[in-house]
Amino acid sequence: MMRPLLAAALAATVAGCSTLDALNPFSSSGPKMAELQPIQASVEARVLWSDGVGKSEDYTLVPAVVGSTVYAAARDGTIVRLDDGQPAWRIKAGAPIAGGVGADARMLVVGTAKGEVLAFSAFDGSPLWKAKASSEVVAPPALSSNVVVVRTVDHRLAAYDASDGKRRWLYQRPSAPLSVRVTAAPLIVEKYVFVGLPGGKLMAVSLDNGAPLWEGTVALPKGATELDRVADVTSAPVIDGRMICAAAFQGRVACFDLGNGSLIWSRDISSAAGLAVDSRYVYVSDDKGAVHALDKASGASLWKQDKLFLRQLTAPQSLRSMVVVGDAKGVMHFLSRDDGSFVARLNSDGSPIRAPLQRLGSSLLVQTSKGSVLAIDAQ
Repeated sequence: MMRPLLAAALAATVAGCSTLDALNPFSSSGPKMAELQPIQASVEARVLWSDGVGKSEDYTLVPAVVGSTVYAAARDGTIVRLDDGQPAWRIKAGAPIAGGVGADARMLVVGTAKGEVLAFSAFDGSPLWKAKASSEVVAPPALSSNVVVVRTVDHRLAAYDASDGKRRWLYQRPSAPLSVRVTAAPLIVEKYVFVGLPGGKLMAVSLDNGAPLWEGTVALPKGATELDRVADVTSAPVIDGRMICAAAFQGRVACFDLGNGSLIWSRDISSAAGLAVDSRYVYVSDDKGAVHALDKASGASLWKQDKLFLRQLTAPQSLRSMVVVGDAKGVMHFLSRDDGSFVARLNSDGSPIRAPLQRLGSSLLVQTSKGSVLAIDAQ
């Protein structure tokens, strides 16, 4: 399946559309996924440890990292805790899981396709509470010290008390006629909750009561049809100091002032996968499979790696002097931070890597659609 694809109703409506065929590497009429060419590796990429949790099926189940502990979930309801790669416990949630894991040192929370929010103890996996959301939960919940914030597929945000699951507040706004199915978690920073919305908006709402604080325009819908006008922020925003950046499908990459939402810079790059930031650059995977490095201060283009055409890349993740992306064939590509050239390549289990790569100490965490959970490194 093309990732992230549009919401189920939209996908059914436009299944034969040439716009989607042009981006779908498995379409019989569209362009094809690039075949990988041999590279001259200059660093050694390796798997530090691996385990299995179970298949994600057609869902994107994002694992959670808390220090050296990893929590991962499978569609069948399996949840596993791994400490330095060693299983600490494994449970069944009692329901199929549709939204990946949100966690802190005390608890972990997952969502279901029936709109259930399920919380478990981080210590032994015992159930803590269950809450009801407004619709399907396919994004990982976000946790603060006393609140769990959940995004649902109807683009509402709800906050639940972390101690008992009682709802504290609900934020909602009118939605666009068509929108992309979003599996990115809300982002909690200090008193803010940041979330990308249909129509190319990045919203900051109050963690205390859900009141809107500011709204930034990442992209403006444009085009003759509703499909052309889909311009949604589908990936998680990233923060560097007092700057927050987001990317929009059929839109732009834009960075804003964290405190008031004023625009710092923007670039016309369409991305559903998302972006990353390090001390020098902003990196983004665009919808055609190119990886871009942009100057963090100005958004100026520094390099572009376009040899991964239509390989359905994850958002980039930085690792030392490299940038890493995963693809639809389970391959991880290591690029030089300086010029985007390939420095290493590593195969997983051959299944798509849909979940964003996570930082795990000085290494990276990968979860594949078949359920392999791996810590990887390259030096």
